[in-house]
This record gives sequence, structure tokens and C-alpha cells, in this order.
Amino acid sequence: MSTYREIVGKKIKKVSSDPSSGTDGEMWYNSTTGNLRGPAIIEAWSSASPLVTAVYYNCGAGDQTAALSFQGTAGPNPSTSTQTEEYNGSGWVTGGATPVAKRSGMGAGTQTAGLSAGGATAPGTASTSTDEYNGTAWTSVNALSTGRRYTAGCGTQTAAICTGGQNPGGTQIDSTEEYDGTNWTAGGAWPKTIRQEVLLGTQTATLGAGGYSTVVEVEAYEYDGSSWTATGDMNQQRYVFQGFGTQTVGIVCGGEPAPAAATKTESYDGSTFSNSPATLGNPTAQAASGVASPGTAGIIFGDAAGGTTNQTEEYTKSTNTITASAWASIPTYPTPNSYSAGFGTTTASVVAGGDGPPGNGITTTGVYNGSSWTTGGALNTGRRGMGAATNGSQTAGLIFGGSNPGVPTQYANVEEYNGSAWSEETNLPGTLNNLGGFGTQTAAAALPPSSATTLEYDGSSWTSGGDLNTTRDKTMGAGAGLQAAGLCIAGGPVPGVSGGIEEYNGTAWTATVPSTYVNDNNASNGIQTAALSMGASNPPSLAAGIQYDGTTARTIANMGTGRYAATASGSAGNSSALAITGRTPPRSNACEEYTAETTAVNIKDFTTS
Repeated sequence: MSTYREIVGKKIKKVSSDPSSGTDGEMWYNSTTGNLRGPAIIEAWSSASPLVTAVYYNCGAGDQTAALSFQGTAGPNPSTSTQTEEYNGSGWVTGGATPVAKRSGMGAGTQTAGLSAGGATAPGTASTSTDEYNGTAWTSVNALSTGRRYTAGCGTQTAAICTGGQNPGGTQIDSTEEYDGTNWTAGGAWPKTIRQEVLLGTQTATLGAGGYSTVVEVEAYEYDGSSWTATGDMNQQRYVFQGFGTQTVGIVCGGEPAPAAATKTESYDGSTFSNSPATLGNPTAQAASGVASPGTAGIIFGDAAGGTTNQTEEYTKSTNTITASAWASIPTYPTPNSYSAGFGTTTASVVAGGDGPPGNGITTTGVYNGSSWTTGGALNTGRRGMGAATNGSQTAGLIFGGSNPGVPTQYANVEEYNGSAWSEETNLPGTLNNLGGFGTQTAAAALPPSSATTLEYDGSSWTSGGDLNTTRDKTMGAGAGLQAAGLCIAGGPVPGVSGGIEEYNGTAWTATVPSTYVNDNNASNGIQTAALSMGASNPPSLAAGIQYDGTTARTIANMGTGRYAATASGSAGNSSALAITGRTPPRSNACEEYTAETTAVNIKDFTTS
């Protein structure tokens, strides 16, 4: 009797982030995104480099990155061929010719240890010839006991199986033969006479399916090295088709009768065939040769019955592995710091100034190369709370404004960095502190505090730009993007006003995400259509962050160390970023690197029951 859990199922777990791995059928509730989620299996066929010579009724061996195509009809029907071609994962080249010109035989093994057996040398014939390939040349070896054409086979060069087909008289046969690397011996007979079926797996764990007996079959059988046992039927009648994989994880595709079977793919799980969403690109690819293991990556090439073709297609099936977004610690900043300004990438970053000893703005410049920190040229004016051209580079940076509470004073100073030294440039129109910024050294924008104003810099002078729709405060880390394609992400709300996200086109600002994300003293990086923002000084979490894609904002993994007034680098987009120093609230030297979810395509949201 079944238990309650077996009948009802397991409790759906609640998680704040997607797990690092999953299995088919698993479900969970992601409390961060608010979605019921689970792993998705993605299956697809895609075109690959074509065969050198168009062919049909060819044989195949190998796998998706090292395949072998040989023999077949490469000219007018019913001609035969000795042609061999090798595939390296990107293209086909001609290999050593087979000793005998044939078509409609069987193939097994690998690209460097291939096996050919049976086939037809001319109309009405059925060959017993067997040949082995070593990656360079073919060698004739001991022949089959029974001549057969339209046969099927699988296995390796030293442990292969061949079954069914037609004998020289044209009669269908049920016999099976097994090859041990030297000789062929009788194996267990197929349950009925059959031709043009498909075999996949190994000599002692074989899946056989379809074929033509007196009708086109859907039946499938498993072989254990001695006898065939019925298993679940295919959903589609098929013969002159192909398959690859193992006895427990297999794929079948194409075949007659066309057009019903021509583009259809089915997967086998050890007991049941299921229709796959993966569709062959060319309906005329009714049957082709190709093998792979364990049924998650395959290749087919050539054709059967439909006429010669050089078409090649590759099959891929995603795994249910999920790599969630995450923050990882990197080398700490030389000293605790906050309210600094930064620009550059995750492997070439610059951090300027900041709040070193309490109450003092500093002149220090930190340079990060992806693995360690070194000291760069000192600022001419020590300060904190500066704005920066966030898409600047390690050799072309720009900062502006800031303050030194220890004096106390605010600055209008602007400085440019050339990779080794800072130089004073044209001042801002006024003294400003805790301001945001974005752009490059010669095309930047500044966002003054408690203001809707935008100031634009062209490398030599400052002018007024378009006003934000929302007045904001403490925007020091809110800017991202380029001068004519910029972002303002949150920033502190002025009393009675929400933050949200706005985009800048070089002339005017447009609100895109209203009050979803309201914060201040955050750190941002990226471009207008791919940006990140992390950390902030107001609840709910100092470690929280968001990812913006040009339309919507969604939460990302929390930082390991929650903080505000941090500095961000990584201007290329929203797939990676650095969060450098900041306040926890004490000043911190913590540094972390963000890596986005790398297999999001494999996660699906469940929207209906």
C-alpha cells in the first residue's frame, strides 16, 4: 500500500535563491522572485557544417564532436560508394576509403575505431563483408555469417551487434549476430522478421525500435546480450530512421512514413518514449546516421530514401543544472574605506579617494587587476562623496565634486586619470557633494544631490542637460551607462518623493520603473540596458541588489557583507560587477565579485496548475 507522501507528494520547499542543481520534476518556491519554479529541459536541433559529398543510405559512427560517415549512395540511385568523411565538431574532411563500395549497411564504434558490416554492393545483393577503421584506413576482417542489407547495428569495434535486414534473396530476417573484435556469432533472434529498424546502446544493453515487418512498426525491444524483451512503444511509426544514446537514455528521429515522421524526435527513458519538442530542420532528413552518448548530444548526417543530401544537424539536450547568481569574496582593499569613486571593469578597476580616517577625505587611488590591489597616482585634492564617469577605463577616468568633512569644505574640482597620474580639469559650475555620475572621460554626466539637475561634460567644459523627473538625494552610486544612454537607479528620496529608475537619452529623462526600488547610498554599474545596483543605507537589507535589463528590475543574490556607500566597477553589463569597501556601518575593506546566473534558460516559472 502506498504511503500518504507517495500519493500526495513532498512538500514544496521555500528558498530565497534557486538551488545550485535540480532534477526533472523538482519544484520550489523562490521567495525572492515570488515565483514557483523548477528546472526545465531544453531540447533542440541545429544546423551544422554539411558533409563534403551529398549522400543517402550512408552509415555512421562516433559522437557529436568526432563523427564518422561512410559508404552510401553518393551519385545516381542505386550507385554505391567507398567515401569516408570525418567530423571534428565544426566541419567534415575526407577520410580513408572503405575496401568495398556499399550502401544500407550498419555502423558502430568511434571515429578512430569504427566498424562497418553488411549492406548492398549492387541492387539485389546483401553483403557479409566487415571492415574496421583505425582513424586513417579501413581493413577487411572476418565476415558476417549472413549477408544482409537494410540492417541495423550498434556497439563498439570489439563488441558490436547486428540484427534484421534482408538476405540476398530479398527476404526479411530476424537473426542477430554479435561481434567480439574477431568473429561474428549468433545472438538472440528479434521477435519478428524486420528491416530498417534502429539499434542504440551496447552489445549487452541494446534498445531496438521500429522498422518494417509487414507494417511500419512502433514496437521497441531491449536486448540483454541473449534475448529481446518488449518495452514501451514509440509514439510514431518509423523505419529508415536513426537513433543514438543508451538503452536507458535514448533519442530516435526522422524516418518514414513521411511527412508524419520526418521531423519528429522522441526520447526514451528506459521504459517509455516521449515526444520531444526538438524538430529536425529539414523534413527530407528522413533517416540519417549518427550516434552519441548518453542521449544528450547527437548528430545526424546524410539521408535515406529521400535522395542525396549533405545536410548535418546536431541535437542538444540541456541538463538540469542551475548555476545561481552569487557573490564571492576577492582580495580586500588595502585599508577600510567608504564614499570613494570608481570606474573600470572587474579585471581593471580604479578606486579614488574616499573616507579614510574618520572625518577626512583621502587622496589614495587603488588599482585592481583581477587578482590583487596596487597603489596608483594620488588625487590632487583629497575628498569623499565624488561622482565618477562610471564607464571610464583604468587609463581614462574622471571624477568630480566631493567633500572633506575634516576641513570642512565641498569641492567643485574635476580630475582626469591617465592610468598613472591625476590632472586638474575644468571645475563643476558649483561645489557639490554626494553626487552621482555616468559616462566616459570625454562624455560624462553628473547628478547633483537634492536636485533634478543633470550636468554634462564634453572633456573640457560643463553644460546643463535635461532634468530628472524625480528630485533625488545621495545619488553618488546611482548612475550607470553612457552620457547619451544613461541610468539613474534609485538614489535617496527627497521627503514625499519616491526614487525608482529613469533612463537618459542625452536630452531628456524617462521614468521606466517607478517606486519599485527606493534607496540611497547604493552602488551601480553597467549600461542602460544591462545594469546592476547593490547595497544601500535604508531597509530592508544592506546586502540587497537589483538587476535592470532596460525594462524591468529584479532582485539578485545578496552580498556576503551588507553595506552602503560602496564603490562599483564592471561597466560591461549586468553579468558581473565588483562591490568595493563601503560602510557596514563601520568602514570596511571588504570586496566582492558578482557573477550572474549562467543557466537561467534552464529554469521555468510555473504559472498555472
